[in-house]
Amino acid sequence: MNPILTINSLRKNYLLKPALTNVTMDLQPGRILGLMGPNGSGKTTLLKILSGLLQPSGGTFSIDGSSNTRDIKAAVSFLADRNTLYAWMKAEDAILYYADFFQDFDKAKAYEMLTFMKLEKGQRVKTMSKGMLEKLHLVLAFSRNAKVFLMDEPLAGVDPVAREKIVSTIIKTWSENSSIIISTHLVTDIEPILNDIAFLNKGEIILSGDAEDLRVSRGKSIHQIYLDVFAESF
Repeated sequence: MNPILTINSLRKNYLLKPALTNVTMDLQPGRILGLMGPNGSGKTTLLKILSGLLQPSGGTFSIDGSSNTRDIKAAVSFLADRNTLYAWMKAEDAILYYADFFQDFDKAKAYEMLTFMKLEKGQRVKTMSKGMLEKLHLVLAFSRNAKVFLMDEPLAGVDPVAREKIVSTIIKTWSENSSIIISTHLVTDIEPILNDIAFLNKGEIILSGDAEDLRVSRGKSIHQIYLDVFAESF
């Protein structure tokens, strides 16, 4: 089976400061990868490059066999780590906005997920809590029929109930024809659903592999391995 995502020696510099250094990895279809590392490790930079929002300084990557920018943007659904909706919008306005913008957006699925998330289609963005906004953005991101879903810290700053709902939605949306990359430092909440792991530190992948293989070979949970690997960062 061909990888759905292939990254070769990807680099990104901001002026003279390296943000990513020779990142190389493959991701197979139907997998959920946890991209883990402390703040400032390069996680957001990598996701923005893969989504087509940033240009790399070097190296290459392809999604579903294509490295064309237009194809990549069409194949990727990116969930940013901040609110991207207008305050005046209602949840339904956001759904209609995405439906106009993305050809692969499934409105019926969006309304179904809105109900699952217990969000009201008439509620305005400006009145939503952080947890509600996270859930709405998740609805919008996962209502696309994308090949790769990129999620930047989807659990950060939300309460445990919202986290559980978000994780449930990720599982509910999982498909053998697409893959998900979740950037997070909240390892415990997300560990049970991960197939693959990539630990990123100072712009480099310092450990990666199948999640279960890592647990067996090291005799520890992914959370414990994370603490061992990044002990010096705390």
